[in-house]
Amino acid sequence: MRLNDLSPMKGSIKKKKTVGRGPASGHGKTACRGHKGQKCRSGGRIRPGFEGGQMPMQRRLPKRGFRNIFKKEYDLINIRDLNVFDSGTNLDAGVLKDAGIIKGTKDGVKLLGLGEISHPLKIRIDRASKKAKEKVEAAGGKVELTGL
Repeated sequence: MRLNDLSPMKGSIKKKKTVGRGPASGHGKTACRGHKGQKCRSGGRIRPGFEGGQMPMQRRLPKRGFRNIFKKEYDLINIRDLNVFDSGTNLDAGVLKDAGIIKGTKDGVKLLGLGEISHPLKIRIDRASKKAKEKVEAAGGKVELTGL
């Protein structure tokens, strides 16, 4: 068997419907669009969510809450995540991203205090919790905050 011997399964290929080619075709005159109305016109399509003039669902439902567009989203890391680095390493967002600890800085990086650290590190990030800062400094390291 060769590639030129291959053919599609019988019945798997359907002929495209040709419309608007005269009355003998069976799809002439109105070209399967029916008579009059928005959907028979050129460019006459309705947008998604349109309900024929009825009040749309997104306007009928009650609105709740508030979305703060100025809220800062931080990439969160914990103290326990930093144990993979050697003692005395200088850490910042770029180093953490290269190591795969964070995916990419949203509005910055925040250090949280879950876990323990046994060796000193110099950390330069945007935010840090009080407990995280205490734990790093107790291990002999330093936390420098850039985004306050």
